[in-house]
Amino acid sequence: MASKTDDTISRMKRISLCVVAGLVMAFNIKSFVRSGDLLPGGFSGLAILIQSIFLKFAHVSIPYGPVYIGLNLFPVILSFRKIGKRFTAYSCITIAIVAFLTDFIPSFDITSDVLLISIFGGLINGVAVSLCLNAGATSGGTDFISIYISERFKVDAWNYILLFNVFVLTCDGFLFGWDKALYSMIFQYVSTQVVNTMYKRYKKDTLFVVTEHPQEVAEVISRLTNHGATRMNAEGMYKGKKKSMVYSVIDSGELTNIMEEIRKIDPDAFINAIRTDRISGRFYMRPQD
Repeated sequence: MASKTDDTISRMKRISLCVVAGLVMAFNIKSFVRSGDLLPGGFSGLAILIQSIFLKFAHVSIPYGPVYIGLNLFPVILSFRKIGKRFTAYSCITIAIVAFLTDFIPSFDITSDVLLISIFGGLINGVAVSLCLNAGATSGGTDFISIYISERFKVDAWNYILLFNVFVLTCDGFLFGWDKALYSMIFQYVSTQVVNTMYKRYKKDTLFVVTEHPQEVAEVISRLTNHGATRMNAEGMYKGKKKSMVYSVIDSGELTNIMEEIRKIDPDAFINAIRTDRISGRFYMRPQD
């Protein structure tokens, strides 16, 4: 019964985060993005660009929602087949909210300073995307593709999506002027850096633990992360006391919890965590559900 309750709470939390993320994204588009006449990253920016092209050259105003949903059809199918069914379902909640509310929330200006709009709009967008990712979902579009690449090749692919955004912004610059495109680059860069800071799934830390309880520490690491550990004999140079050093590589997002559990086992343990940029060999990564 407890496991079912925990699972229900987890699902409700994920749904809530996806809903909040969708609300924040729609608010951001109708305030900062529209005020600065900017293009956010990914398919959201592409949808706005398509709207602008139809309005300028065909004098037709098309709604944002259908275009955004249409662009997301292929990534949704890719995610459903290659990443995870629940992951895709939760992501569709955010996509639906953004698509619906962006067409119905009235536009309003917060500031007329385009630089402030670019910076703070990018911050808000990055936070919203991070909420989705930390809920085990995504905001759609290129995020699906980025996560597929990251899961398939075990790399952090978020910066590669900037290449697609650069292509969209280049088209926008030629059609509507370079001031708008350059400010949009600031918006997208800030957003990407926020995501890189807040989302740690593809970041890793090397953990060194000097302890008198190596077996218990290794068991904690295995239980919480499903990662193995290596034990090395060590000797303190100050007192000459025999100890052990436990070595392991873990996901950065798991570090705080592991350190707390190790402290419970050995309050005197010396723990050193180092950011790891590249590893080679077998490394377990929890699959998306």
